[in-house]
Amino acid sequence: MNQVLAAVAAAVLGSTAIPAMAGQGDRPGTIVLVHGAFVDGSGWAEVHRMLSRDGYKVVVVQNPTTSLGEDVAATRRAIAAAEGKVVLVGHSYGGVVITEAGSDPKVSALVYVAAFAPDQGESVASIIAQAPPGAPALPILPSADGFLLLDRGKFPAVFAADLAPEVARFMADSQQPWGAQALEGKITAAAWRTKPSWYLVAKDDHVIPPPAQRMMARRAGASVRDVAASHAVYVSQPGVVASLIEEAASRSAVKAER
Repeated sequence: MNQVLAAVAAAVLGSTAIPAMAGQGDRPGTIVLVHGAFVDGSGWAEVHRMLSRDGYKVVVVQNPTTSLGEDVAATRRAIAAAEGKVVLVGHSYGGVVITEAGSDPKVSALVYVAAFAPDQGESVASIIAQAPPGAPALPILPSADGFLLLDRGKFPAVFAADLAPEVARFMADSQQPWGAQALEGKITAAAWRTKPSWYLVAKDDHVIPPPAQRMMARRAGASVRDVAASHAVYVSQPGVVASLIEEAASRSAVKAER
């Protein structure tokens, strides 16, 4: 009967509204969510709610976004305090953080959400520099003290075009300054070379071009899913994001048991 009700609910609400649930015994100890540049962890609120509803333990890292080293240290503290195995999830620049921090033996899988997935020696700056000629430049405004912001007027169209205008404006006005040292921070070892990974490509992204996302996902050997969404896909399409995270959690748990 429960299976019938679940099937009916999925048909009525849509397959992405209720992420597929893994068996309790297949679940990792904790899912750790890592935000990117210019924002804080509050954007994960709906993804957190969905995963928690489905019985997962969830931790949201509040990175200082001052330097890659300090952001990785914050994420490693969350991993160390987490219960059991960890599925590590990163959005945007958070993908750089999980790539460096994900080598921790407690991490069972990596999930990239419209994220940078650099290789050894790469940084956000070096990846951006490889953009094809004619690609639009990000409207990043440097400050005198070494921190960066996105132009508030251009933020909604660039970062959050599929969010309600008032939500996009709030995100623009509540930006967390991003340290230039984080932009330049280079990976010492790419965790995706030794850990299974998943990648959600945002097809309407104006921060990380979708072709660049697909290139990084292919290089990492990631399981890929596409969705029509802006760079703020974790806010605009939380059901799709939660579903992919649950897939990674379930499949990585099965691999660990073999």
